[in-house]
Amino acid sequence: MSEWDKAREVQTLKQAHEVLSGLRPGDGEPLAVWRDYYLRSSAVYARIAEIDRGHHHEALYWSGREKRKAEEIKQPQ
Repeated sequence: MSEWDKAREVQTLKQAHEVLSGLRPGDGEPLAVWRDYYLRSSAVYARIAEIDRGHHHEALYWSGREKRKAEEIKQPQ
């Protein structure tokens, strides 16, 4: 099971933060790697918003934040 598979199985916002922080690319990684990370993170947080209802709005915030960060990175031509 890949680390991203594990991220897709978390059940709480806290677990999502913990797993995603471990998947965060290192400084100097290509922008495409960062964009992929932000898009995948956004999807994880969106899923958590529906599961961890006590943190619904906070998880939606994180999902939107990660999506905006991904959109700020221009795709290679």
